[in-house]
Amino acid sequence: MGISRDSRHKHYKTGGRSNASIKKRKYEMGRPATLCKLGAKRVRSVRCRGGNMKYRALRLDSGNYAWGSENVTKKVRILDVVYNASSNELVRTKTLLKNTIIQIDAQPYKQWYLKKFGVELGKKKKGDKKEEAAEEAEKMSRHVVFKQKARASKQKLDPAVEEQFQSGRLLACIASRPGQCGRCDGYILEGEELAFYKRKLERKKKA
Repeated sequence: MGISRDSRHKHYKTGGRSNASIKKRKYEMGRPATLCKLGAKRVRSVRCRGGNMKYRALRLDSGNYAWGSENVTKKVRILDVVYNASSNELVRTKTLLKNTIIQIDAQPYKQWYLKKFGVELGKKKKGDKKEEAAEEAEKMSRHVVFKQKARASKQKLDPAVEEQFQSGRLLACIASRPGQCGRCDGYILEGEELAFYKRKLERKKKA
C-alpha cells in the first residue's frame, strides 16, 4: 500500500466517508521513520522528489554543540540520552531526535575556558601537589597572564552550568533533525531552560 500523507481517506468531522475520486499521488508519499540511535556513525542518503537528497542518520555519536552565553561551539561526543518529552521508551532505547535532552562531554569546553580565562572549571577547592606542579611547568608570558586575568575579572558564569563541569558531563538539547540532515547538533542548556529540565529529571528519579 505505501505510506500516504493525503487527507482524502479520512472521515469527516461528523463521521461520514468521502468518495476516493483520485488515486494516491507521488507528492503525497511518506517514508517509514528511521529512528537515529546512539552509536558509531552510520548515515544513509535518500533520493527525494526533485532530485534533492536527505541524509538519514541511523547512528551517531558526536555533534557540534554551541555554548550560547560564551559564544563558542565545539564538536563533542554524545554520552547519553537522559530525557525526551514524548516518551521514556525513546530514552531507554537511546534514540536521538530533535529536542531530546542528552549528556555531552565537557572536556573541549573546559580546555577552551582554561585557554581564554586561565580558570580550570570543575576543579575541587584543594588541589593536589601534582596538579600545582603541572601548572608551574606550563609557563606563560606576563602579557597572556594579564590578558586572562582581565577577561576573568569581567566574566560571570552560571553556577548551575559550572556545577556540571565537576562530573565532566553537560546537559544539552538537540536542535537539528538527525533523520533529515544526518547531523546531531544543538546547544548547551542554560538559565531557566536548564532549571526546568533539572526539575524534570529529579521528578523522574523519584518516580
